[in-house]
Amino acid sequence: MSINSSRSKATKLALLTDAIIECQRCPELRSYVADIGQRKRRAYADCSYWAQPVPGFGDPNAKLMIVGLAPGAHGANRTGRVFTGDRSGDFLFAGLHRAGLANQPQSNDVNDGLMLKDVYIGLALRCAPPGNKPSQEQLKACQEYLSKEIDILSARVVLCLGGIAFKAMLGWCARQGLHLPKPQPKFGHGVEVALGDLTLLGCYHVSQQNTFTGRLTPDMLDQVLEHAMKLAFA
Repeated sequence: MSINSSRSKATKLALLTDAIIECQRCPELRSYVADIGQRKRRAYADCSYWAQPVPGFGDPNAKLMIVGLAPGAHGANRTGRVFTGDRSGDFLFAGLHRAGLANQPQSNDVNDGLMLKDVYIGLALRCAPPGNKPSQEQLKACQEYLSKEIDILSARVVLCLGGIAFKAMLGWCARQGLHLPKPQPKFGHGVEVALGDLTLLGCYHVSQQNTFTGRLTPDMLDQVLEHAMKLAFA
């Protein structure tokens, strides 16, 4: 990839970041995340919360894209960076570091020096929803941002963390006119959907509900990341 092409992608992603942060499409979500930022969690009482829509983060030249559900109320909604400042991020970035995709295993705050290589992380929804359960209307209002990230990156593999992210990606594929298998693929850990130059992979979400119960283990994450990298860099 040429230097000019790389700069162009970085510029487009920076403009998209600005648009995401300024988004007012879901006033109820903007009000909700602002309220969280005021009430805070006791452990973060001295922190200044981001409390705005959260943009994507990573390498503009990524061949692998990871799509999560939404910002954590006291994680990314607090820090302003995806999967940063909570247990979900601890689990994910430790795996990315083991895979050689991150320069460090921790993601504590935006000034911690974290850098990603060959991977970019986006979200199906950019504001933390109540109960971590977004409505279909909210997801639809937000889908343009995920679509633009995919278009800019031209990633070869999209790893979907959880069923909502997987469904959001299937919707994007349908809008692009890609031929989806029938019946439509169902989400599952390790599910693979080949769509020409693009491959979707499913992975259980890195939430505490999954990682603390052993539904998703470090070995399981390592295996799906290894497979994703083989497909992306083939």
